[in-house]
Amino acid sequence: MADAPVHLHLPVSRDALTGLRAGDAVLLSGPVYTARDATHERIVSELRDTGELPHGLAGQTLFYAGPTPPAAGLVAGAVGPTTAARMDAWTPELLNAGIVAMIGKGVRAEEVRAACQDTGSVYFAAVGGAAALLATKVTAAVPVAYNELGTEALVRLTLDEFPAFVAIDVHGADLYREAPLAWREEGERS
Repeated sequence: MADAPVHLHLPVSRDALTGLRAGDAVLLSGPVYTARDATHERIVSELRDTGELPHGLAGQTLFYAGPTPPAAGLVAGAVGPTTAARMDAWTPELLNAGIVAMIGKGVRAEEVRAACQDTGSVYFAAVGGAAALLATKVTAAVPVAYNELGTEALVRLTLDEFPAFVAIDVHGADLYREAPLAWREEGERS
C-alpha cells in the first residue's frame, strides 16, 4: 500500500496500473464516463451488435454515477458513486472489450475480481455519501449519449484529483475481502 496518494492521469494504460495495490489511495485526473444500469444495457447491446465499444470507450474508465444538474457554481450538483455490484453482470464483458478501469462503491462479484486480474484492469472505490464534495473535483461534464436517460445518460466528466482507493488490483487482490480478514487477524494478535 502506497504511503501517499498516487496521482493518475486518465485515460491510463493497463501497463500503468500494474504498480497499484489494493488499498492504495489515488487521485484521479482526466476524463471518465458515467455509466449506470440503463447505460450499461445500451453499451453492451451496441458492443454485441458491432463487436466494438461504442462512443470512444475503448481504453477508458467507467464511473458508476449519475451526476445531478449543476448547482452552486459547479458543473454538477452531486457526483457520488453508486453500488458497483449492480453492474457486475456486464463488467467482465466490458473489461474484455477494452474498458480499463471502473469507479464505484462496494463489493464486487468474484467474476469481476477474476476479470480484473485476467485483463489487467482495476476497480477504484470512491467514498459514498460525499457526492456534493466529490462534485468539487469535476471540472467539466459533457453529455455523450443516451440523453433521454436523464441522470443515467453517458456523460464524459473531467476529474481533477478525484480521491479514490484501489479496491481490486490487476493482481486480483480485493480490498473489500482482504481488509476485514487483516483487521481480524490483527485483533487476535493484540
